Parts: sequence; structure tokens; C-alpha cells
Amino acid sequence: MEKIKKMLCTQGKYFAWKNGDLHTDLGTVKETDLVKAKDRVTTNTGVELHVFHPKFNDLLSKIKRGPQIMIPKDVGLLFSYTNIDRDSTVLEAGTGSGVTALHLARFVKKVITYEKRDEFFDIAKKNIEFFGFKNIVMNQKDVEEGLDEKELDLIVFDLAEPWRLVDKAYAALKEGCYVVAYLPSITQVMYFVKKAQEKFYVERVVEVLQREWHVEEKRVRPHSEMIAHTGFMCFVRKI
Repeated sequence: MEKIKKMLCTQGKYFAWKNGDLHTDLGTVKETDLVKAKDRVTTNTGVELHVFHPKFNDLLSKIKRGPQIMIPKDVGLLFSYTNIDRDSTVLEAGTGSGVTALHLARFVKKVITYEKRDEFFDIAKKNIEFFGFKNIVMNQKDVEEGLDEKELDLIVFDLAEPWRLVDKAYAALKEGCYVVAYLPSITQVMYFVKKAQEKFYVERVVEVLQREWHVEEKRVRPHSEMIAHTGFMCFVRKI
């Protein structure tokens, strides 16, 4: 996967440049201009674009995806509610495209992730290699055949039936630490909570809704579209 060299933006639109001329619906920018551009560049139609070096989220937006990913509004809760830090070891079951593992790897000591589907594992492996993280350990197998790790600081389940792993999760976690189950349907939440209550303290079940606003001088209004339901997050704690 070729590296993105620069990002350009204007009017809420973002463009990634790797090499050659950049062609957009706002016009074209020549490669020679992009190479020497520092903060701004103008298209052949006169539209000014802001230029900056790509950061983590810019690169993340351009990787290959397979299954549905956990998006930033949900990922943020993993850090806010679970007490993980740079000394933490986190286990994730359901690597998918590798997005959650990549978010976690930026801030924790080690991420152990399981993915049983070959096509998803291959996508995640390429994405993780693209970012170059060395603290992600990938397992190409069903987590039900593993999860024999101990002294974990967090377990994240992005699986259809996480309640099947409650007992193993309890044995793998440190005291006072969390299992977070990311589930699309409330029926799954009910099954998970019922099983988790046998061993864990069920702290919260959260659904995050995100609405952005348009702010232009005195013209202020909410966007007509919002990021509504993506998944429920169940936080249960080992006591």
C-alpha cells in the first residue's frame, strides 16, 4: 500500500495525494505544485486548498475495509471508561479490518487480537503492516480456541455471541478491569448482560449518537444528517 504524502482540504472535502497530478471535482493540481506546497495550493479552477502532512486518522480513512468497523465516537469510550494507559495489555476478539486494534495500539503497551475469518485477517494484516505498529500480536484463529492469556487490562469483544466467552474473559482479566462488548442489536445486549451478571458487575450499556453543527458567522444550525446508531457498548467489570 503506497504511502499518502500530503492531505488537502476545503469546503469539508478531503483529498489524499500520493504522486502525479491530483484530480478532484474542484479542479486539478499539478504534481510540481504539490511537491513544493507548504500550507496552500490552488487548483486550475482557482479553488484554494489547504495542505498538510497526513496524521493517523487521515491514513486510517484510506485503508482497505472488510466488515463494519468501530468508529471514533465509539472507540473514544474505550479510553474514557476503562482506565487503560500506556502500560496496559488489551485483548480484542474480532479483528475485522484492524481499525480498533490500530486505535488501541497508539496508546497501550500491547494489543492481542483474534480473527478467525481468513479474508478479514488478510485485510487487517495489510492494514497493520501499513501503519508499522510492532505492539500488535495477531492470531488467525477463533478466540474460543484461545483466550488463555492472563493479567489482561481490557478485553474488547466485537463478536456475534460474546456471552459464550464470559467465563474465559473473567479468568483472563485483572481484578477491577473491564470487558467491553460491541453489539449491533439490543437482543444481543440482553443475552450478554444476562450471562455477564453471573460473574461481572454490569456498569453501563451505552449508545452514542453524534450530531455535527454548521457554524458560519451567525448562520448556525445542526446538520440535517447525523451519525446515529452504530452499536451498543456494554461495559462489565471484574470484581
